[in-house]
Amino acid sequence: MVAVDWPGVDPEWSREIDVASSSAADDPGTVRRWHLLDNGAQLSRRGLTPSGTLLCVHGNPTWSYLWRTLLAAGTDPAHAWRVVAVDQLDMGYSERTGTFRRLADRINDLGDLTDALGLDGPVVTVGHDWGGVISLGWALAHPQQLAGVVLTNTAVHQPSGSGIPPALRLALHPAVHRWGTTTSDTFLRVTHSLAHPPLTAEIRNAFMAPYRGAERRTGVGNFVADIPADASHPSFPALSGVAEELRGLRVPALMLWGPRDPIFSDRYLKDLIGRLPHARVHRFEAAGHLVAEDRDIATPVFEWLAELGRDSGPDPQQTNAPTDGVSPLWAPLTELAAGAAGGDIAVAEMAADGNVARTLSWRELEQSIAALAAGLKEAGVRHGCRVSLMVPPGVDLTVALYACLRLGAVAVVADAGLGTRGLSRAVKGATPDFLIGIDRALAAAAVLGWPGRRISVQDLPAARRRILGAETSLGALARRGASLSPEPPVEAPDPDADAAVLFTSGSTGPAKGVLYTHRQLAAMRDTVAETFGIRPGARLVAGFAPFALLGPALGAVSVTPAMDVTAPRTLTAPALADAAAAIDATVVFASPAALRNVLATRDGLSGPGHKALEGVVLLLSAGAPIPEPLLAAVQRLVPRASLHTPYGMTEALPVTDISLEQIQAADADAAAGTVEGAGNGVCVGRPVHGARVAVVPLAADGTAPGTDFVTEAGVTGEILVSSPHVKEAYDRLWLTQRDSSSLPGWHRTGDVGHFDAAGRLWVEGRLAHVVTAPGAVVTPVGAEQAIERLDHVGLAAVVGVGPSGTQAVVAVVETVPPARKAGPAAPQLAGRVRGAALEAGVNVSAVLAVPAQPTDIRHNAKIDRTRLSRWASRVLAGGRPGQP
Repeated sequence: MVAVDWPGVDPEWSREIDVASSSAADDPGTVRRWHLLDNGAQLSRRGLTPSGTLLCVHGNPTWSYLWRTLLAAGTDPAHAWRVVAVDQLDMGYSERTGTFRRLADRINDLGDLTDALGLDGPVVTVGHDWGGVISLGWALAHPQQLAGVVLTNTAVHQPSGSGIPPALRLALHPAVHRWGTTTSDTFLRVTHSLAHPPLTAEIRNAFMAPYRGAERRTGVGNFVADIPADASHPSFPALSGVAEELRGLRVPALMLWGPRDPIFSDRYLKDLIGRLPHARVHRFEAAGHLVAEDRDIATPVFEWLAELGRDSGPDPQQTNAPTDGVSPLWAPLTELAAGAAGGDIAVAEMAADGNVARTLSWRELEQSIAALAAGLKEAGVRHGCRVSLMVPPGVDLTVALYACLRLGAVAVVADAGLGTRGLSRAVKGATPDFLIGIDRALAAAAVLGWPGRRISVQDLPAARRRILGAETSLGALARRGASLSPEPPVEAPDPDADAAVLFTSGSTGPAKGVLYTHRQLAAMRDTVAETFGIRPGARLVAGFAPFALLGPALGAVSVTPAMDVTAPRTLTAPALADAAAAIDATVVFASPAALRNVLATRDGLSGPGHKALEGVVLLLSAGAPIPEPLLAAVQRLVPRASLHTPYGMTEALPVTDISLEQIQAADADAAAGTVEGAGNGVCVGRPVHGARVAVVPLAADGTAPGTDFVTEAGVTGEILVSSPHVKEAYDRLWLTQRDSSSLPGWHRTGDVGHFDAAGRLWVEGRLAHVVTAPGAVVTPVGAEQAIERLDHVGLAAVVGVGPSGTQAVVAVVETVPPARKAGPAAPQLAGRVRGAALEAGVNVSAVLAVPAQPTDIRHNAKIDRTRLSRWASRVLAGGRPGQP
């Protein structure tokens, strides 16, 4: 018997069983001894009837210990499942057979074992690494027993045009293989080092325990040698058979993935999704190869298993409309091109000197989109293909975006405002099939290993094209598409097909991909048009990249000012005026950070510049709260404009809307105390056309766990929104999507706020930033606003320091002029800050000053309060302040 002394393992689970082998690797009549971790006897002893069996198969060089959290969770009376975690032959504590067992043998071995165990359905297979392939091989051979499959960091196919991962290639090298995998324990140690965070010494020793001594590691070496590096390998037919048959597997599937994996990267996940498109998929950002060690996988596995007894169809969405009657996003563009306005300017680009660099009329835009769509289609872009667009706003991006949408391709829009690391993480996670980019983007793709066939924006010399890995250019594709006669037909995409993946700003954690369908993009267009009265013929200056892309869909003439769109604060007043003058602008969209710099540079405006801005009748600004004094100052620059600050997010834009006059009225109500619920936050107005908004009340621990939602005045809670233009899902983030849609028909925004008696919504901050002080739940925005009204204070942030429930409330203020160094605030400033916060009902324990707040790159406005909280904890504990 095996002596059991492994952390997290109940000795009762460990058992051995003799199994008659039918493998070609063994002589007839051979019996093999297997070791298992099996909670079946424990369930019986406790009188629990399991819902089914999880058949868990480890990879190389782990063993059944990898699945200990599933074994423990399976004994919970609330969701009892028998869990059988096997040690494959020659691995773990199973018999060392002295034979070389190939993939087909191992699939057969697993079948022999389940026959000996008498496993009947329902069985859900769980696999990791090469155990994933073996578990799928068993699943395909036992359709009558199979109820579902769970996969973690595995692969069934080597994508064409790419070699096996470098780490495996090194392990296979004749000079390294035997020493690295068998003679020494190097392969095990390297594998264990892939855990994020690192394994504890106890757990690392448990994983090493069955492999002490070279004679115990023969199976490790043989497993590596059995990797089918090419089609000539003896196991290639077995692997290919599993890969192809997998396309016909119709049982529920769950994929839990660690993207920080040098072996099974996201390209293998993409391949598996292509074979099992119905699978639930969740990527645990920052987790790696040993995802079962890096993250809690038991909770999502058993929550998914609970779905198996219910309808596990598509996640509930906010609005499920019929599939007919949806006007495509580009319909206004097409209508204008065919009408009397066809020769008018549709889109313009500004040069750095303030002159117009390039324009297209509506007719030229339509023709350019049609030609590029035809060229892209011939190049292999099909329905469902993902195309990453790394092109600055302007003519090229507009043409490329609408060409992709018409083809039914999925546009992946991740901007440089995420920062290099954030952008790289986003692109790799989205796994585009094609990447269209400017030279800088293509160079980054080459250096950082971004996926996708590369297409340059400009025609490049052959040498430059080779260096950047660009197959062709937008110009070449458009010329080719225009030459095709007759133009090949393009089938219109289904309204409910995926259309775009947009990324959140990353201000509250890693940027999340947000998936939209064609229906939802069209609904967004219609909501914006109805809410703000933007009609075909409007002329839009877009100082915020996403809005520039919506312009043609609204039938609005669009121009982006000369600025770095990834850094909104680079927009100057002269640049804004030049862009407005170029198209006689009537509408401006700019972020709060952009407007601040416009005001700071207004002295540079010329007489014609002032006149151009006087033609603006609507100014929109969103992305972060905007103080009323800032808007009032902007109003003097655009005296005829109605100023609006819509509230929304990447997942739903817009949600509510409010004008400057309405903000002033709301602030007056708050000051007078005449309207119940007015105050303690930023008033963002009332729901936009077609949207519903409610809140789930906060609990005493600062969470919003309930399912009852209200619109009563003065009740603070997590903000919910329901609308036809709310996102379809978070991309490859099943757990995040499940949480955000836990109330059917609603999206949980993660923001907190309340309504007043006039039906206006007041935003009080993020749910994650709620401070749980002794006896009180503190939302940050109200106190922050009070502090920001003080002289010589810029941006302020209220954060919690200490354990939940006993947190100290700390105010971190950005001083004007900037403080020379970060650290405790001067006593006079600290006293003024405490007084202002107390007037807002918040008792501040400590005040810290910083030269500048850490803000997100995209908006230059959203403060990273989580980062500030960590910094404040360090400073208040006596550590060196440094920079937050």
